[in-house]
Amino acid sequence: MPALDYLRRTAGLNGVKEGCREGDCGACAILVGELVNGAMRYRVVASCLLPLGELSGRHVVTIEGLNRESGLTPIQEAFVVEGGSQCGFCTPGIVVALTGFCLSSPDLTEEEALAAMEGNICRCTGYVAVVRAVRRFLDNLRPAVAAMEDRTRALVRCRVLPDYFAEVPSLLESIAGMPEPSCSPGMEFVGGGTDLYVQRAEDILHAPLRFLSRETSLKGVWRDKGQVYVGGATSTEEMRESEIIRESIPGFTRFSCLISSQLIRNRATVAGNIVNASPIADLAIILLALNAELGLEKDGEKRVVPLARFFLKYKEINLRPGEIIEWIRFRERTRDALFNFEKVSRRKYLDIASVNTAMAVRLESGVIVEATIAAGGVYETPRLLAETSALVTGEAVAPDLVREAALRACKEISPISDVRGSKEYKSLLLRQLIFAHFITLFPNMRLEETLV
Repeated sequence: MPALDYLRRTAGLNGVKEGCREGDCGACAILVGELVNGAMRYRVVASCLLPLGELSGRHVVTIEGLNRESGLTPIQEAFVVEGGSQCGFCTPGIVVALTGFCLSSPDLTEEEALAAMEGNICRCTGYVAVVRAVRRFLDNLRPAVAAMEDRTRALVRCRVLPDYFAEVPSLLESIAGMPEPSCSPGMEFVGGGTDLYVQRAEDILHAPLRFLSRETSLKGVWRDKGQVYVGGATSTEEMRESEIIRESIPGFTRFSCLISSQLIRNRATVAGNIVNASPIADLAIILLALNAELGLEKDGEKRVVPLARFFLKYKEINLRPGEIIEWIRFRERTRDALFNFEKVSRRKYLDIASVNTAMAVRLESGVIVEATIAAGGVYETPRLLAETSALVTGEAVAPDLVREAALRACKEISPISDVRGSKEYKSLLLRQLIFAHFITLFPNMRLEETLV
């Protein structure tokens, strides 16, 4: 069952609120802590999309676990003083998210704090009072924790965390080594569950589950023989935090903020985004433009499939029953490689794309010697624009080439009209986003002055 249902109905922890049940509002946010190399790491997650079995051996924190025996915490005090809470329904989730930020952020900047709460919706205040409360709290907190290396103990001393937090590592160590559920045929695979529990929560309520995100062999980012590897069960946020990814995909930290909220990125896995096979999956479009390959495995039998050949038809993929994606790999970035991602949606953040697209190019002496362009929302699957990529390869960048590339791209797609826009609108969007790729990657050419 989803952790939310257990926490509210069985454990009686009603500070965890039931809102959208789709991970979009943050009312059900909880902290989940685990021991990593002897230290605690906490992540804020949406409990409505979190299978209860994932919590085995973990420290689960609801708003009740943050309250002090007497008085308010400094976060709660700041919200009271600044009027940051009205109906109060969203406030527990906001306080939990801000507490998680305090546990993980090295610099405690206001900008990062607001980003950490981007998945928490408040329908009353208009957020101005929330921002004031965050600013007040952080201005008081930074000097108090600056000199202490152990962040948890510093937050305990500042009353942000209850005293018991200091003892959690030893408590978890005392139950370390608990057996993981054994794998058997017919088990449902669960990565992050952020899409699975939206679409099929009732179907898997009594199903035996294999929690891929608990399998360390499927997690991490590493380099090997000129390739960058991302474990299939690596979360989007873990990928975003990787220094290897930052070096290999220029701008990924910025692009990833357009994918979803941190609340979802903390759970959503890279392989899950691919297997879901949405025609507008942001990560899939980015990885297509990087000519990524997938390492597939079942019962020790392995094969490698180019991502461009993985998507067959709408929601049909080249994955055999019982297979999982072990890893995703793409070539390490060279000095002359450029990359850009563009996305248009009704809201800039926390929304599904109307059209998204990515372009990777490599230059030699001002000539494009390699190019890969991908687009989503314009075809029944994430689409590699092979003809457009071939068109610009071997050419010097010029306005006429960009116009021709945009025209060719629109001939490679078959968009449909839906709630995110008409097919004509999506074609126009793709045209403009092709322009945007070149304008962004080649600013010295002043292309925006000549493209119309």
